[in-house]
Amino acid sequence: MATIKIKQIKSKIGQPIDQKRTLQALGLRKISQVVEHEDTPSLRGMIRKVHHLVKVVE
Repeated sequence: MATIKIKQIKSKIGQPIDQKRTLQALGLRKISQVVEHEDTPSLRGMIRKVHHLVKVVE
């Protein structure tokens, strides 16, 4: 299956707790950190939830 790279572009400070936990579940802790995951529908849903804090890197 294909992989997808996700980069955190904004801080989680001041965001609701569910969005902070979503970033934590994605493995993102710092701004500009990039993680790579399998591209699944559940992962796409997590990205959609925090779309204003992350960027999909091609």
